[in-house]
Amino acid sequence: MIEIGIKNNLKILRDTSVGLFLGDEEGNDVLLPNKYVPESYEIGEEIEVFCYLDYDERPVATTLEPDIMLGEFRLLEVAEVNEFGAFMDWGLEKHLLVPFREQRSKMKQGQWYVVHCYLDEKTGRLVASNKLDKFLNNDNLHLKEWDEVDLVVTRQTDLGWEVIVNEKHKGLVYFNEVFKTVNIGDVIPGCVKKIRKDNKIDISLQPLGERVLEPAANKIFTVLKENGGYLPLHDKSDPEEIRDMLQMSKKTFKKGLGALYKARKVTLEDDGINLAE
Repeated sequence: MIEIGIKNNLKILRDTSVGLFLGDEEGNDVLLPNKYVPESYEIGEEIEVFCYLDYDERPVATTLEPDIMLGEFRLLEVAEVNEFGAFMDWGLEKHLLVPFREQRSKMKQGQWYVVHCYLDEKTGRLVASNKLDKFLNNDNLHLKEWDEVDLVVTRQTDLGWEVIVNEKHKGLVYFNEVFKTVNIGDVIPGCVKKIRKDNKIDISLQPLGERVLEPAANKIFTVLKENGGYLPLHDKSDPEEIRDMLQMSKKTFKKGLGALYKARKVTLEDDGINLAE
């Protein structure tokens, strides 16, 4: 089955004047226009393409990489606004429509918004919405604490950064646990720190528990080498100073430093850390 909105691995069936026809095992085919045909190919080989509907509402394939695919949440720019809605630039020739009914507030050309890509059941077309909450659900969570997750940053609240977790759920990263620059639209990894009784999800941008030791130690070790084998940090250093230099909390720093010291990779002085000789 050729699926709209995602990447498909399809077999090259035949070469025509307008492009290559690609097909699946069920006998369906789709056109890959000449402008996307690779320089070298063989009839019968498989090729990975993204499929969507062209201006005439016909399925078409492309080898271009779209900035968003079916089921994803991504930050896109409004390329045009007309009587049908806002059209987002998603890296393909035909822009992605956000109908007026799917806009939280009226979108403006040149502005950026986090949107969700979905398939309109009536038209079969890919469209987008920035009414994000309707596509998120925390009722049935197949997550547990310490799970590694994929995040999309959606907005800043009074408590921290709201994030979408695994393209399905809503989570929060508290400001006092952010040790690097975060922006709306960032697609970043994280960990589930806590699942509350009301199914709200607390997210950490750092590995948790014992898992933090190795990456923290490696980060300190790397920065030490980059700074000639010395860092002016120690147990009594100000947390902000540690954060600015290493992008980690003081607690994480102390654990990582302890791991390096036990491994005899560093020596500890009153004024800082030195790489062991």
